[in-house]
Amino acid sequence: MKHFLKSILSIGIIIIPFSLSAQNAPVINATVSGKVIDARTKEQLIGATVTIKGTTNGSTTDQSGEFKLLTGQKLPFAVVVSFVGYQTKEVIINDNNAEIQLEEGANQLADVVITSRRRQESAQDVPIPISIVSGTRAEDAGAFNVNRLKELVPTVQLYASNARNTTLNIRGLGSTYGLTNDGIDPGVGFYVDGVYYARPAATALDFIDIEQVEVLRGPQGTLFGKNTTAGAFNITTRAAGFVPSGTFELSYGNYGFIQAKGSLTGPLSKKLAARVSFTGTQRNGTFYNVHTQLPINDINNIGVRGQLLYTPSDNVKITLIADVSDQKPNGYGWPVAGVVPTKRAAYRQFNAIIADLNYTIPYKSAFERIVDLDTPSKADNQLGGVSLNADIKLGGGTLTSTTAWRYWQWTPLNDRDYLGIPVFTISAGNSVHDQWSQEIRYSGRVSSRLSGVVGLFGLWQDLKSDPVQTEEAGSAQWRFAQSSTSALWKTPGLFDNFGIRTTNRIRSTGLAVFAQADWSITDRIHILPGIRYNYDKKIANYKRETYGGLQTTDPALIALKNGVYSNQAFDTDVSEGNFSGQLTLQYRANNAINAFGTYSLSYKPVGVNIGGLPTANGQVLLDLARVKPEFVTHVEFGIKTKPSPRSVLNVVFHNTEIKDYQTQVQTPEPGVNRGYLANAEKVRVVGVEVDGNIRVANFLTLNGAFAYTDGKYVTFKNAPVPLEETGGEQAFKDISGGALPGISKWSGSVGGELTARGKLISLKGNYFFGLDGFYRSSFSSSPSPSQYLNIDGYTLVNGRVGFRASNGISIFLWGRNLLNTNYYEQLLAAPGSAGHYAGIVGDPRTYGVTLRYTF
Repeated sequence: MKHFLKSILSIGIIIIPFSLSAQNAPVINATVSGKVIDARTKEQLIGATVTIKGTTNGSTTDQSGEFKLLTGQKLPFAVVVSFVGYQTKEVIINDNNAEIQLEEGANQLADVVITSRRRQESAQDVPIPISIVSGTRAEDAGAFNVNRLKELVPTVQLYASNARNTTLNIRGLGSTYGLTNDGIDPGVGFYVDGVYYARPAATALDFIDIEQVEVLRGPQGTLFGKNTTAGAFNITTRAAGFVPSGTFELSYGNYGFIQAKGSLTGPLSKKLAARVSFTGTQRNGTFYNVHTQLPINDINNIGVRGQLLYTPSDNVKITLIADVSDQKPNGYGWPVAGVVPTKRAAYRQFNAIIADLNYTIPYKSAFERIVDLDTPSKADNQLGGVSLNADIKLGGGTLTSTTAWRYWQWTPLNDRDYLGIPVFTISAGNSVHDQWSQEIRYSGRVSSRLSGVVGLFGLWQDLKSDPVQTEEAGSAQWRFAQSSTSALWKTPGLFDNFGIRTTNRIRSTGLAVFAQADWSITDRIHILPGIRYNYDKKIANYKRETYGGLQTTDPALIALKNGVYSNQAFDTDVSEGNFSGQLTLQYRANNAINAFGTYSLSYKPVGVNIGGLPTANGQVLLDLARVKPEFVTHVEFGIKTKPSPRSVLNVVFHNTEIKDYQTQVQTPEPGVNRGYLANAEKVRVVGVEVDGNIRVANFLTLNGAFAYTDGKYVTFKNAPVPLEETGGEQAFKDISGGALPGISKWSGSVGGELTARGKLISLKGNYFFGLDGFYRSSFSSSPSPSQYLNIDGYTLVNGRVGFRASNGISIFLWGRNLLNTNYYEQLLAAPGSAGHYAGIVGDPRTYGVTLRYTF
């Protein structure tokens, strides 16, 4: 199926451009042309957008300021005209050769339209904390994936040691911090064109032809198919259109950075339009592996997306989308960032261990950007799928059906010990994932006072090893595993090529019905109740078998081997059903003030452990396979304001309490590979967020977002000890009152862009200079608070300067991390709890040039 999908997409890339040029002119009832000019200077405006109101049919003005609309509609009709730096204007066109005059927009800030509530509306009008990043802004800022987008939205946190081990959180909540366990669902929904992406690895791939990213903060389970207890990313791509247009972009930068993007759309017939988009990114590694004498941690991404839009009538729109994204980096490998003294005996301390093995780490600091890894690094990450969406206007609303199939294939090879000696020689958690989803919802107006959304959602997932997952130890493992002074540990070949082969599988079913109403008690007061019923079931199969090492019948040697790896198998299933809901009160004092308060109760689905379980008296503790659902109580109050026509200022207070918080527990027990999941009794996150933007004048826009977030374990009495307490009398401790990992108390972003009209050679347009800054304070990088695994706060500065011509050509220079700040994104304790930990180091200063053409 995957090869078939690739073939279809490849054929589409070749055929569609030729089809666009080969099509005969569509049959039309009216051809409307006109001109767009500056109301004051009467100068023609080149590149202005003219769109027929309520449709996707539009055009842009050419170098004479003229536009032409091919439409089946009869005159008169309304068009919406917009141009950068001018006030958007709605005009009724009664005849051909219309002249439309636009006023400069110095006193007006452009409105932002969102679709998160399943209808088009102003972001300032909805009673939801939401951050919007347009595709153009993301592209100009170099935010070509979610990891870079977080620098524009300070309430988003993303941590990734590789694509699989990705944590995407909003306000510090969503997924477990650290290594990914496949048995739980993310708390942050990730949607692209209405399709839910179940695997967090999707966040690692490049955006393809993005129109807009909406980041909703807080629970959204009564609006979206999949339950989202912490928030949601609602991403829309640029749609296929009946007016031929396209965008092509090429970037080149240091470290051999090359990025190419392209998109082309147009009609195939009167009722059928197509769009094909691609992106490719390459960059050399920013680290050097002294063991292989080769660069590492490079970028090698490619993606393609094809769309067909069919409009059999004005009331029906059907969209078919297929996409494939492929990522094949030489990575990810990380350096040792430090060593922690543990409570183990002196001979079990990290420095004593590597001294006995005659090994020295060949660098003093992780910021030297050197690694010493004896296992080749591989992180092949491929995602793709097909979706069919139908929007049918019925009565006062729209009936929507979204059917989708997606797959994920993960083929890694990691050096888990972060050292140039054979401790763990193979770590390959090969996985393949298939998901099928179906959402049916109706969104619309029931009466003049009542509107809302009601929907059904089903998600079926099959995640399994592909075909087997492998962990293997090497000849140096004996010294790291050594837990006594017995000479048996030195037995030649005892752990050489000793490992486990694991087959596992999780089959998941998630079903839901959800609804949310918007009741206008008065023109100013709205009540928005929402309700959801969710049912989740997971069936898990797990089998792990040892192989290799010294073949012996000596019970003492067998016991030593079983202390590193052991056999285990179990089959189990878990299920849970629950009701959740929310109530929002909205008060719109006037067009400039929108206040709201929300109280919600929601559940994160039940989980199942699939990485091995602890044992007692030789028996697997199956009771620990089930991870209880999180019960989320959320309260927030917000006010969205427009202090003036050219400014926006929003403030939100939020408080979230979670009972049975799902968290990752590391344990040295050999029956558990990479730790297991458990529930903390209660956590709480409270905070305040402020965001706003202002157009100071027609040539200057400024924006900012700031967040205070305090996250704590209210009660967690049986938590694992931090790394420095490993080997003590207790394997668990009470960390109640301790900080949740990954949350900075203070974070913020500020930015601005200055523009000036001018000419570049003979091209008319605007010069621009943009600067963005991002700051976050220190945060814990350990699930149990540690005095060593804390990351210092840091500031990043990004900038761009260039020229946007009116004919669609743009050229600009850009730079990221302009101050060349050294900073960690995450710290990871190495397996075995010997005391050393790795550092995931942020990118150094990068810079380059981009050339873009849009028509």
